[in-house]
Amino acid sequence: MLTIVRYTIMLVKTFCCAIQGIEAYTVSVEVDIQPGTKTFIAGLPDNAVKESIERIRSALVHNGFRYPGRRVVINLAPADMKKEGSAYDLAISIAVLAASHQIESERLSEIMIVGELSLDGTVAPVKGALSAAIEARKNNFKGIIVPAENAHEASVVEGLQVYPLHDIRQVVQFLEGTTDMMPCPSGYAVNEEKGAPYPVDFSDVKGQENVKRVMEIAAAGGHNVIMIGPPGSGKTMLARRLPTILPPMSLDEALETTKIHSVSGKLPQGTGMLNNRPFRSPHHTCSDVALIGGGTYPQPGEISLAHNGVLFLDELPEFKRTALEVMRQPLEDRIVTISRARFTVDYPASVMLIAAMNPCPCGYYNHPDKECTCAPGSIRRYLSRISGPLLDRIDIHIEVTPVPFSSLTDKKKSESSQTVRDRVIAARNIQQDRYSEQGQISCNAQLTPALMKKHCQLKPEGEQLLQKAMDMLKLSARAYDRILKVARTIADIENSENIENHHLAEAIQYRSLDRETWGMV
Repeated sequence: MLTIVRYTIMLVKTFCCAIQGIEAYTVSVEVDIQPGTKTFIAGLPDNAVKESIERIRSALVHNGFRYPGRRVVINLAPADMKKEGSAYDLAISIAVLAASHQIESERLSEIMIVGELSLDGTVAPVKGALSAAIEARKNNFKGIIVPAENAHEASVVEGLQVYPLHDIRQVVQFLEGTTDMMPCPSGYAVNEEKGAPYPVDFSDVKGQENVKRVMEIAAAGGHNVIMIGPPGSGKTMLARRLPTILPPMSLDEALETTKIHSVSGKLPQGTGMLNNRPFRSPHHTCSDVALIGGGTYPQPGEISLAHNGVLFLDELPEFKRTALEVMRQPLEDRIVTISRARFTVDYPASVMLIAAMNPCPCGYYNHPDKECTCAPGSIRRYLSRISGPLLDRIDIHIEVTPVPFSSLTDKKKSESSQTVRDRVIAARNIQQDRYSEQGQISCNAQLTPALMKKHCQLKPEGEQLLQKAMDMLKLSARAYDRILKVARTIADIENSENIENHHLAEAIQYRSLDRETWGMV
């Protein structure tokens, strides 16, 4: 006698998201249960996604559910996009439960589900929760389920209900409507005070008034700076205090910066939105990929993690030549493009580059008290570790001299960071008003050649002065542009509509490394 076993065919769809670059795109998780015994995952899954089946199986069993003992086909659509990471665990597990008739819910099409599962069913945090929440709102989902640890960043997105849940049983109860779960207040994690106070201040720096002036100009115009001076002259101390005089980030800047740190997994736990400008100081042993970004599964590098903030490279000549050269294009275009055979990702990289270096291998060339012990020609060889094209992209070169004892023991209090910051903000406001119709341009360092012709016009005397400087210093066309941009910033600090001759003269003196006589012994 032939026995016919009838199977109920059930196809269920839930929604998750995948991260590409710093943006998210919606992924449909489709589960079909049919006669058979094996589980198949389609849709270009990586190993972490393939291994999710064992995590899901264990999590379901530990929470009183069962994993279907039949043929389970899981499709992650769009199927031609690579799926990486563990953020799909929760969406797959819910789809499996619904397809096997263990839960019933009408909310599956309205809620995006993001989370990694532990073996005991606990929902673990994932990368890119902020990007996922933005994608959910853009696609008109009513809400998003995220791990409790990701609630702060996801709730920054207004107009979206964010449900922070701790384990899969809680997720099931919420979807079935057996438990009332209140969403997080929208935007509650945004710091109203525009960032926490800094532990350091410009008033800590004794002397070095000329370098403080340079830092103020750089902050006001978003310019790159290289400081060259002997050990212990205060280069690192000054660089670490630069963020304290930068203007606060706008909402758009804060969101973009937070997204980068979120997708890279470097957002501090419990942080909703980054309001302080980032300061990144990688060690000189870092690789090209660590500095610029990339890898088998592309991740943002240090230059992108410093987006809208400061990238500080101490001991610049000690960095690998290749690592420095890969920064040339991002410093100019303010974006990093990483290309692979199947896809291309873009990471923002609008940074202020602050570099510091000794003047020679022993560190005491041009020192007023100590004698340089370097061999003839070694100073030029040391400086030649930094290519001319890279130096061209650094707007301001400044020599930092040792601080005299009288300045170190001076009891007079220096200007605080807040005093300097007020002047910087005033100069930035002038620039924002001037470039308000220019889209992405917000400071002088970002000026295009067309805008420079319009806003950086010189008087005849100024043109003669600049021509003489270019002939004497053998400056390049790019250095010419940098001088004009810095002069425009100096004029803005003084609230001057036009670039005067003394503004231009000050900008020209900040090209010390362009002199042919530098390092000649």
